[in-house]
Amino acid sequence: MVEVNVNGKKHDLNIDNITPLLWVLRDILKLTGTKYGCGIEQCGACTVHVNGRAVRSCGIKVGDVEGKIITTIEGLSSENSHPVQQAWIQVDVPQCGYCQTGIIMATAALLERIPKPSNQDINRSITNICRCGTYNQIRKAIHLAAQIKEEA
Repeated sequence: MVEVNVNGKKHDLNIDNITPLLWVLRDILKLTGTKYGCGIEQCGACTVHVNGRAVRSCGIKVGDVEGKIITTIEGLSSENSHPVQQAWIQVDVPQCGYCQTGIIMATAALLERIPKPSNQDINRSITNICRCGTYNQIRKAIHLAAQIKEEA
Protein backbone atom coordinates (compact mmCIF):
# COMPACT_ATOMS: atom_id res chain seq x y z
CA MET A 1 0.00 0.00 0.00
CA VAL A 2 1.11 3.50 -0.83
CA GLU A 3 -0.65 6.54 0.60
CA VAL A 4 -0.53 9.73 -1.47
CA ASN A 5 -1.99 13.16 -0.83
CA VAL A 6 -3.08 14.62 -4.17
CA ASN A 7 -4.86 17.96 -4.40
CA GLY A 8 -5.73 17.80 -0.69
CA LYS A 9 -7.21 14.31 -0.82
CA LYS A 10 -5.54 11.20 0.59
CA HIS A 11 -5.55 8.02 -1.45
CA ASP A 12 -4.54 4.55 -0.27
CA LEU A 13 -3.32 2.71 -3.33
CA ASN A 14 -2.52 -0.95 -3.70
CA ILE A 15 0.31 -0.48 -6.19
CA ASP A 16 4.03 -1.07 -6.49
CA ASN A 17 5.91 1.84 -4.91
CA ILE A 18 8.21 2.09 -7.97
CA THR A 19 5.30 3.05 -10.26
CA PRO A 20 5.97 6.46 -11.82
CA LEU A 21 3.88 9.19 -10.22
CA LEU A 22 2.64 10.25 -13.68
CA TRP A 23 0.94 6.90 -14.24
CA VAL A 24 -0.64 7.00 -10.78
CA LEU A 25 -2.07 10.44 -11.49
CA ARG A 26 -3.33 9.66 -14.99
CA ASP A 27 -4.25 5.98 -14.94
CA ILE A 28 -5.29 5.35 -11.35
CA LEU A 29 -6.56 8.72 -10.09
CA LYS A 30 -7.84 9.78 -13.56
CA LEU A 31 -6.26 13.25 -13.29
CA THR A 32 -5.42 13.66 -16.96
CA GLY A 33 -4.38 17.31 -16.91
CA THR A 34 -0.82 16.18 -16.26
CA LYS A 35 0.49 15.06 -19.65
CA TYR A 36 2.91 12.39 -20.82
CA GLY A 37 5.44 13.92 -23.18
CA CYS A 38 8.83 12.23 -23.24
CA GLY A 39 9.06 9.91 -20.24
CA ILE A 40 12.66 11.01 -19.49
CA GLU A 41 12.07 14.23 -17.51
CA GLN A 42 13.11 16.48 -20.37
CA CYS A 43 10.00 18.14 -21.82
CA GLY A 44 8.13 19.10 -18.64
CA ALA A 45 4.61 18.26 -19.83
CA CYS A 46 4.22 16.13 -16.70
CA THR A 47 5.20 18.86 -14.21
CA VAL A 48 3.37 18.80 -10.87
CA HIS A 49 4.17 20.23 -7.44
CA VAL A 50 5.55 18.07 -4.66
CA ASN A 51 5.59 20.03 -1.41
CA GLY A 52 5.36 23.18 -3.53
CA ARG A 53 8.34 22.34 -5.73
CA ALA A 54 7.93 21.75 -9.47
CA VAL A 55 8.91 18.19 -10.39
CA ARG A 56 8.64 16.08 -13.51
CA SER A 57 6.23 13.32 -12.50
CA CYS A 58 7.37 10.84 -15.16
CA GLY A 59 10.70 10.40 -13.39
CA ILE A 60 9.63 10.16 -9.75
CA LYS A 61 8.40 6.98 -8.09
CA VAL A 62 5.13 7.11 -6.18
CA GLY A 63 6.91 5.65 -3.15
CA ASP A 64 9.21 8.69 -3.12
CA VAL A 65 6.27 11.07 -2.67
CA GLU A 66 4.50 9.16 0.08
CA GLY A 67 3.72 11.58 2.91
CA LYS A 68 4.27 14.61 0.68
CA ILE A 69 1.72 17.04 -0.73
CA ILE A 70 1.17 16.63 -4.47
CA THR A 71 -0.64 19.28 -6.49
CA THR A 72 -1.67 18.79 -10.11
CA ILE A 73 -3.14 21.33 -12.51
CA GLU A 74 -6.59 20.19 -11.35
CA GLY A 75 -5.68 21.22 -7.79
CA LEU A 76 -3.99 24.52 -8.62
CA SER A 77 -7.26 26.44 -8.41
CA SER A 78 -10.92 26.08 -9.05
CA GLU A 79 -12.37 27.71 -12.15
CA ASN A 80 -8.98 28.93 -13.45
CA SER A 81 -8.71 31.52 -10.69
CA HIS A 82 -4.96 31.16 -10.06
CA PRO A 83 -2.99 34.24 -11.23
CA VAL A 84 -0.96 32.11 -13.67
CA GLN A 85 -4.10 30.64 -15.22
CA GLN A 86 -5.63 34.13 -15.46
CA ALA A 87 -2.51 35.46 -17.19
CA TRP A 88 -2.43 32.51 -19.61
CA ILE A 89 -6.01 33.27 -20.63
CA GLN A 90 -5.43 37.03 -20.96
CA VAL A 91 -2.29 36.60 -23.08
CA ASP A 92 -3.84 33.69 -25.04
CA VAL A 93 -0.67 31.65 -24.65
CA PRO A 94 -1.48 28.15 -25.92
CA GLN A 95 -1.63 27.03 -29.50
CA CYS A 96 -2.02 23.25 -29.33
CA GLY A 97 -1.99 23.50 -25.51
CA TYR A 98 -0.49 20.08 -24.81
CA CYS A 99 2.50 21.36 -22.85
CA GLN A 100 0.73 24.22 -21.13
CA THR A 101 -0.37 22.50 -17.92
CA GLY A 102 3.26 21.62 -17.20
CA ILE A 103 4.44 25.14 -17.95
CA ILE A 104 1.68 26.62 -15.79
CA MET A 105 2.70 24.38 -12.89
CA ALA A 106 6.38 25.27 -13.33
CA THR A 107 5.47 28.96 -13.44
CA ALA A 108 3.30 28.78 -10.31
CA ALA A 109 6.23 27.22 -8.43
CA LEU A 110 8.61 29.86 -9.80
CA LEU A 111 6.36 32.70 -8.62
CA GLU A 112 6.23 31.21 -5.12
CA ARG A 113 10.04 31.28 -4.99
CA ILE A 114 10.59 34.52 -6.91
CA PRO A 115 7.50 36.77 -6.89
CA LYS A 116 8.91 39.16 -9.54
CA PRO A 117 11.11 37.04 -11.80
CA SER A 118 13.47 38.60 -14.30
CA ASN A 119 13.79 37.20 -17.81
CA GLN A 120 16.95 35.47 -16.61
CA ASP A 121 15.03 33.87 -13.70
CA ILE A 122 12.42 32.66 -16.18
CA ASN A 123 15.06 31.25 -18.53
CA ARG A 124 16.72 29.36 -15.67
CA SER A 125 13.51 28.01 -14.12
CA ILE A 126 11.09 27.36 -16.96
CA THR A 127 12.85 24.69 -19.00
CA ASN A 128 9.68 23.07 -20.32
CA ILE A 129 9.50 22.49 -24.05
CA CYS A 130 6.70 24.01 -26.16
CA ARG A 131 6.69 22.51 -29.64
CA CYS A 132 4.48 25.35 -30.90
CA GLY A 133 7.14 27.85 -29.83
CA THR A 134 4.95 30.17 -27.75
CA TYR A 135 7.92 31.24 -25.63
CA ASN A 136 7.37 34.98 -26.12
CA GLN A 137 3.74 34.66 -25.01
CA ILE A 138 4.80 32.46 -22.08
CA ARG A 139 7.31 35.07 -20.89
CA LYS A 140 4.71 37.84 -21.24
CA ALA A 141 2.17 35.76 -19.30
CA ILE A 142 4.67 35.02 -16.52
CA HIS A 143 5.31 38.73 -16.01
CA LEU A 144 1.55 39.40 -16.07
CA ALA A 145 0.93 36.60 -13.55
CA ALA A 146 3.50 38.14 -11.22
CA GLN A 147 1.67 41.46 -11.50
CA ILE A 148 -1.76 39.87 -10.92
CA LYS A 149 -0.41 37.97 -7.92
CA GLU A 150 1.13 41.12 -6.46
CA GLU A 151 -2.13 43.05 -6.83
CA ALA A 152 -4.20 40.27 -5.21
